[in-house]
Amino acid sequence: MPRNLHDGRDDGLQPLESLDLRQTKGFADMLHRMSRTAFGGRELGEAYEVFSAMAADASCTIVVTVSGAMTVGKMGRVLCEMIDSRLAHLIVSTGAILAHGLSEAVGGVHYKHDPHIPDKQLYEWGYNRVYDTVEMEANLRRAQETIDEVLAGLDPSLPTCSSEINRQIGRRLVEEGQMPSILGCAYRRGVPVYVPAFTDSELGLVMAQHFLGNDPARAGQTDRDAIFSAAPAYNPFLDLHDYARRAVAAQRLGVFTIGGGVPRNWAQQAAPLVEGLNRRLRHPLPVPRFKYGVRICPEPAHWGGLSGCTYAEGVSWGKFLSPEEGGRFAEVHCDATIAWPLLMRAVLESRDDSLSR
Repeated sequence: MPRNLHDGRDDGLQPLESLDLRQTKGFADMLHRMSRTAFGGRELGEAYEVFSAMAADASCTIVVTVSGAMTVGKMGRVLCEMIDSRLAHLIVSTGAILAHGLSEAVGGVHYKHDPHIPDKQLYEWGYNRVYDTVEMEANLRRAQETIDEVLAGLDPSLPTCSSEINRQIGRRLVEEGQMPSILGCAYRRGVPVYVPAFTDSELGLVMAQHFLGNDPARAGQTDRDAIFSAAPAYNPFLDLHDYARRAVAAQRLGVFTIGGGVPRNWAQQAAPLVEGLNRRLRHPLPVPRFKYGVRICPEPAHWGGLSGCTYAEGVSWGKFLSPEEGGRFAEVHCDATIAWPLLMRAVLESRDDSLSR
């Protein structure tokens, strides 16, 4: 039986174009042209298109979620640029990213790892390895001193949360001139920074040490049960309620995600929270679903984890608007230390012609 050969244009398919580097006019134009190529290049180009639309939408509140060792990977200034350029209105992060960023802010240096030095030797020298990079223990201890001083200024009888602690750390960094720094830039721009898994970080551990280690009743105590018998006045629901309030108030929502993990899931739970709450309220609240989404993460979907799941899957949970409802999403399966700077440079260039000269 003869084949009925079609022409793609007649069927409404989008034609691709060979990338002519000599014709590109800077990063923004190159990524725009890459959206008409294939594979990872197309993914990055399409991410540029969606992120540009998100950035141009003045009524869109942009939530940035970050996981992975991005500050050890020297991406902290990229996040600072997003904050200062008003491309990050709310930030949800791992505590590790902020702790290593604080280490950098107070003068610490990260070093390239020498694979000839055994890990046992690294430990003895106070070098903490993160894949191919080294965070010095001395850096973290300097950062711990800053956290301790901030915690000492809080009223221990009043409940606090990660965003308030981060705000106070940011205030101190600005006052001390330790800029640019993630928390310092966030404080200066009024951007809240939430850490849902606060105790899974240097920040949380220092808070526990501060609370337990500064209690005279525990001095010289050897009974483990007695040592860990109390907890600081920390309430993570203060973070959740503040974030949900801001999400509900937003006219439109966009999310820019590096990696996945707890920050991604926590940020996306506003819609299920409000939906469940509406079943109990007489006056329902608007459900905050994301209209835009850009994700940079190498995790594949077939492992079944949240880090790799698609935005389309999120539509089934009611967290995102479907494409039929106007939802626009792009996902780049790539190491963020490669794709994130390129994407940000292109978006910044499109907003400032002087960068392309």
